[in-house]
Amino acid sequence: MEEKLLNDQEIARREKLAKYAELGVDPYGQRYEVTHHAKEIRELCKDKTAEEIDALNLHVSVAGRIKFLRKMGKASFFNVLDKTGPIQVYIGIDVVGEKNYELFKLADVGDIVGVKGRVMTTRTGELTIRCEEFTHLTKCLHPLPEKFHGLTDIEERSRRRYLDLIMNEEARKVAFARPKVIRSMQEGLDAQGFVEVETSMLTYTNGGAAARPFITHHNTLDRDFFLRIALEINLKKLLVGGMERVYEINRVFRNEGMDANHNPEFTMFELYQAYTDLKGMGELIENLIRKAAKDVTGDTKINYQGKEIDFSQPFRWVKMNDLIKEKCGIDFSQITDFEEAKKLAEEHNIKLDKFKNTVGHVMNEFYEEFCQDDLIQPTFVYCYPIEVSPLTKKGPDPRFVERFELFVNGHELANAYTELNDPIDQKERFEAQLKAKELGDEEANEMDTDFVEALEYGMPPAGGIGMGVDRLVMLLTDQASIREVVLFPTMRDK
Repeated sequence: MEEKLLNDQEIARREKLAKYAELGVDPYGQRYEVTHHAKEIRELCKDKTAEEIDALNLHVSVAGRIKFLRKMGKASFFNVLDKTGPIQVYIGIDVVGEKNYELFKLADVGDIVGVKGRVMTTRTGELTIRCEEFTHLTKCLHPLPEKFHGLTDIEERSRRRYLDLIMNEEARKVAFARPKVIRSMQEGLDAQGFVEVETSMLTYTNGGAAARPFITHHNTLDRDFFLRIALEINLKKLLVGGMERVYEINRVFRNEGMDANHNPEFTMFELYQAYTDLKGMGELIENLIRKAAKDVTGDTKINYQGKEIDFSQPFRWVKMNDLIKEKCGIDFSQITDFEEAKKLAEEHNIKLDKFKNTVGHVMNEFYEEFCQDDLIQPTFVYCYPIEVSPLTKKGPDPRFVERFELFVNGHELANAYTELNDPIDQKERFEAQLKAKELGDEEANEMDTDFVEALEYGMPPAGGIGMGVDRLVMLLTDQASIREVVLFPTMRDK
């Protein structure tokens, strides 16, 4: 990597390192005792007059990064940014002494410092710490980007997330909101007797979803492994083992395109519950999402990209075929001949891959082309063709399965099944997937003989659901791109 030439500001900052040594100060600091954060100080002083704040006699010790600095001879102002936000500091040579003020004069915007002092208000009413002791903690060797022009491009912000978090209050809000979403779901499930587990990311077979995998090689075993594309198979094996209610929130990997809603590495939430079905999964996920919205935003109605999304009302349930009839006037429940379905696809300018050679495949293409984008409010779309649901229990009409996808704002948020627990049927579904793979379907599942054997020991009737955590965080933080809610997203080369 070619070394960048330093600019004048960077040279000046490096030259100050020797001056810290002359003062006996380590430019890269030491332990520092923090007693308060900026938000806590503001809460303690909220709605109080200057006299009431003075009467508190509130002494604090804070640490953070200098975001604003105005040096004025023997007295100066600067802002310190900690994880909760900024707070103003006043420092005067008459209070801290000449030696400590000399140390302060070496400070630059971006340095990390500690401040001990008493909370007051300025004549303009700004809550301020009157510095009694200034501590240098870490030297910043680069000037920070300009507040309004320096770091606005999403590509650059994603590559240098550390700078994005320093400069962008919205980025900090999202970073702290994401774990709140996950914690809300964990609390909701734990209260219902679910057990959180961790399962292997390396798998022998590619299964659990329709996606292209990443392939890696284990040297000791001298064999290829897949990075998992879903959590499903191992969690179902735990149902066979008698755990009954399990969930996992963890990373999965899909070797496919990147856009505003897709990152090759993302966080999946999956749960499986014995002795329930698709309806039970709908009730469960609806309540979890409603709880998360309330916990993170304070309301069950949210604003997402200018649209109000209402999680407070019962989510709509509608069959896939009924949506297609509404949009296109075609009733796929009455069509059994592929050639008839293929002709309809041609008339509607739908191109079919050669492995999409059944009525169910055509039906799913119609749904994706004409119906998904209009599903703004939370909607459970159910009764899917069996061809696109290889792990799902059949419905009363064996051409369709007990599956739903939850759509919000035109995008899939969750996917649920009444789980297929018949090992003979499951093996036949895998065989159909292998035929699709031979015809060119790179997302088809592999034959998983170990999973079929597990089912032969008996898996109880069950429901299961999977949801992309990143997409839920996008909704609850009003972010249009997945890169805004993943701290370090996969990026193209510059």
